[in-house]
Amino acid sequence: MSKKPIMHKARKRFGQNFLHDAGIIRRIVRAINPKPGQHLVEIGPGLGALTEELLQEAGALDAIELDRDLIPVLRTKFFRYEDSFQIHEADALKFDFASLRTDDRPLRVVGNLPYNISTPLIFHLLSFSGQISDMHFMLQNEVVDRLAAQPGEDHYGRLGIMAQYYCRVEKLFKVPPGAFQPAPKVDSAIVRLTPYDQLPLVARDVHKLQEVVRTAFSQRRKTLRNNLKPLIDASTLETLGIDPQLRPERLPLEDFIRISDAISEQQQEEH
Repeated sequence: MSKKPIMHKARKRFGQNFLHDAGIIRRIVRAINPKPGQHLVEIGPGLGALTEELLQEAGALDAIELDRDLIPVLRTKFFRYEDSFQIHEADALKFDFASLRTDDRPLRVVGNLPYNISTPLIFHLLSFSGQISDMHFMLQNEVVDRLAAQPGEDHYGRLGIMAQYYCRVEKLFKVPPGAFQPAPKVDSAIVRLTPYDQLPLVARDVHKLQEVVRTAFSQRRKTLRNNLKPLIDASTLETLGIDPQLRPERLPLEDFIRISDAISEQQQEEH
């Protein structure tokens, strides 16, 4: 007897595009390589295409789902995992991921992230990097390029710099629009973010670093001298060995840290 397909219309306001390509799903699961006993967390399970494979491999999963109409669908589909499949009806952008840590197992976070919230959601998750062993996300290909970009590349900017401060970033493979229902208008890609056990570069004040990076990229076409004027003057940049005439996309992470550390030091002396 053939399975009756679950009917649920993808909602634009939730940015839903449901993954249905079995080959791509298997490839994602191979990349994640879930094992029994690990603490898996899936953001936006949708109709559970990826969830099913993850549960088969790991045996347990926490799911964060905002669309309340999908929750009974998921509960019915995975009723046999009643004790090991927990659904949290919540907005992942506001969710306290640290609340899922009930033992010493770090979280392994996965998700086909809605395009409209992917950047703020990644920033939110980076604040929990100490609770997470790795993250595997399906994102718009351009967002993955931004996460992995190096200084001087077109996509290099605030998202990549802050992601690379906390994590090792690996672009794994591209996913065509046809793998989804409805098909998005752009290519997607899978990315792996692995938070460092010990940060290779440490800023004195990470909030100051975030402010410096945000301010530096507020107008990409302007120089560091112009963009960073409210925070640091050109002569101080020169003292640090940084050319104030450079555009922000030329600067590696360590230079942004040196700038933020100098500002932190200066502000400390003033107080």
